[in-house]
Amino acid sequence: MFRLQSLCFLFIILLPLASSEMEAIEVLQRRLDSKRAPASVQEAAAKALLGRVFPTHVSSFEFKIISKDACGGYSCFWINNFNISSKKGAEIMIKGTTAVEIVSGLHWYLKYWCGAHISWDKTGGTQIDSIPIPGSLPAVKDEGVMIQRPVPWNYYQNAVTSSYSFVWWDWKRWEKEIDWMALQGVNLPLAFTGQEAIWQKVFKTFNISEEDLNDFFGGPAFLAWSRMGNLHGWGGPLPQTWLDQQLALQKQILSRMIEFGMTPVLPSFSGNVPAAVKKIFPAANITRLGNWYTVSGDPRWCCTFLLDPSDPLFVQLGEAFIREQIKEYGDVTDIYNCDTFDENSPPTDNPEYISLLGAAVYKAMSKGDEDAVWLMQGWLFSDDSAFWRPPQMRALLNSVPFGKMIVLDLFADVNPVWKNSSQFYGTPYVWCMLHNFAGNIEMYGILDAISSGPVDARLSQNSTMVGVGMCMEGIEQNPVVYELMSEMAFRSEKVELEGWLLSYSRRRYGKPVSEIEEAWRILDRTIYNCTDGIPARNKDYIVEFPDWDPSLRPGVSTSKQSRVNLLLNETRIFSSTEMIFSLPQPHLWYSTEEVIHALRLFLEAGNDLEGSLTYRYDLVDLTRQVLSKFANELYLKAVIAFQHKEAKSLSVAAEWFIQLITDIDTLLASDENFLLGNWLESAKSLAVTPNELMQYEWNARTQITMWFDNTETNQSKLHDYANRFWSGLLEGYYLPRASTYFSHLLTSLKENRAFELEEWRREWISLSNKWQAGTEHYPVKAQGEYPYYC
Repeated sequence: MFRLQSLCFLFIILLPLASSEMEAIEVLQRRLDSKRAPASVQEAAAKALLGRVFPTHVSSFEFKIISKDACGGYSCFWINNFNISSKKGAEIMIKGTTAVEIVSGLHWYLKYWCGAHISWDKTGGTQIDSIPIPGSLPAVKDEGVMIQRPVPWNYYQNAVTSSYSFVWWDWKRWEKEIDWMALQGVNLPLAFTGQEAIWQKVFKTFNISEEDLNDFFGGPAFLAWSRMGNLHGWGGPLPQTWLDQQLALQKQILSRMIEFGMTPVLPSFSGNVPAAVKKIFPAANITRLGNWYTVSGDPRWCCTFLLDPSDPLFVQLGEAFIREQIKEYGDVTDIYNCDTFDENSPPTDNPEYISLLGAAVYKAMSKGDEDAVWLMQGWLFSDDSAFWRPPQMRALLNSVPFGKMIVLDLFADVNPVWKNSSQFYGTPYVWCMLHNFAGNIEMYGILDAISSGPVDARLSQNSTMVGVGMCMEGIEQNPVVYELMSEMAFRSEKVELEGWLLSYSRRRYGKPVSEIEEAWRILDRTIYNCTDGIPARNKDYIVEFPDWDPSLRPGVSTSKQSRVNLLLNETRIFSSTEMIFSLPQPHLWYSTEEVIHALRLFLEAGNDLEGSLTYRYDLVDLTRQVLSKFANELYLKAVIAFQHKEAKSLSVAAEWFIQLITDIDTLLASDENFLLGNWLESAKSLAVTPNELMQYEWNARTQITMWFDNTETNQSKLHDYANRFWSGLLEGYYLPRASTYFSHLLTSLKENRAFELEEWRREWISLSNKWQAGTEHYPVKAQGEYPYYC
């Protein structure tokens, strides 16, 4: 009877997909299942994870791989009592169709029966004090608990996460991340590490030397954009030691993913080639792309070369790259990522031409792997919707056989493309949460969209949804958002948020605290209820200081109220790819008064939660958020004072703004999760030679500050895009920037002369260049206590 109910349930969840579509997806799933590690290997991998994460309870659980038939033909995990009266042996049996399902079942049990919590170490880590001692674990109901995946895949990563978050990781950190992935149910992770070493081998067979690649690969912190053909050479060249290290690391990463039963997504050829290809193959159809946000179009890193997919050489290179990966890693996947048109539009919007391009890209994959499936980030459809109109979208998406392309609806949490594209015109897609840009630290989320969006998409008419995904540009922030999104991989119905958040707060801190629970109710309707559709870029004035002249324009009213109105009316939100010359407006979508009240409640709970690392992280982060928004107000007061030629008021507001930078730096220094030093030291730890040490530190410093090139009087067009609220960065970089700016404003008032924006830029850019090339050390351990005086 139970098996019949399970089959009926499975039929209901998958009903929206047409039978032909379902057949293509099922064929793909069966083929990928056949590549999985043996059951014994997966069971051992799950047991090893248990030993790393909960070593005191290794003997308390038994794990077993089961077939999909035991789950009604779908992926699932089962939680059963094993020998609940045992005081020494196993008490709970967890079965799953892969090790990922087993470990997800373990996580589910620890959360919902033991009140435990697991997040990234840098967001407070784990709360496991609530787990009973071995021999005392709570029983589940007699018949056990089965949870099925409503969709096959849970995807993880963005093409740029490898640069914003993973770039300086060693195997020790990667092992933790893969454990985290498994616990969250991720079974389709991007695996981009080490691909430059593969390309080096491939290009060598096409007579392209290692020297030819020196200005092709970007530096370690900029490889994501080098891979996408946005830039070349910036931050490079890559040392051979880096290439060798990363290839060896990739093999460890893939090996562990396979042990867990994951399907890694490997890179494929997108058309980006070194300049030398044009010389060696003069007849090849190669286009030099336009300027991607360089200040002056410097050819040392601007304007990359794109091999047209219709050229026979494209297929040859694409096939060679796939085959070289299979040679190095084995036959570990059939799914390959390619984003040829990500921020690089085709030369024409002719649908027939676009269809030919798409077919050629897929041909290059399938020549290397006859079962290849093209996984494509759907960012282009949101980012460049003016180009990708319905005829162009349909031409690209339908250019490959059905079942041979999967699209990531990358920004579905804010701008779901599936709704306006007839379900991607029949192409299978993954409902993804983008959430974070550039690793910025900002409390932000849309919990309601996450808790309902994937369910609405899956149950919509003619749905082609085949997965959920987390596609953030940077990780290790907003743990509540990622815990909820991970659960949607196993939830067939919408989540009731009020009850879920109550449970979350008790799990995260280990016990119920009334003040904390009320605070989370406030955060749910404020910070985590952003419905304005604006991307989550942190543009607070401390971390993205405006590069503008605030002087009044001729003929503009000078009353204070009109100044405030002018500022509010002229400010605008701008995307990461714009350069502004007017005052930007930091993103504010909630009542600051309510959030300040939530902070007071957090502070009142301090005695009850003393010693809790998860509480400490959240308290520091929330205080940072409140103070940063207050700094925005102070900045506007300073600007208004300058425009009214009130030097004293300007001086007071500027002093308060600068003092807040110091206060926030002191606050962040009290928690190891907010330290610049850890980022820099992890970069330096990978260096083998003194030159590499300087290069890697410059890469690490530059990415989070100026980002790209500048001149003596023009900042990078991407400056502060990857800003961070890290102790050390505030006092060492953001503070001198604000100080010099306000100093120039005050001088212009005292000397009754115009504000010289270019003069300030010259001074600041010189200081920035020196800081980027600096080698001074920053702490890697927390200093001081939480500064309650803030």
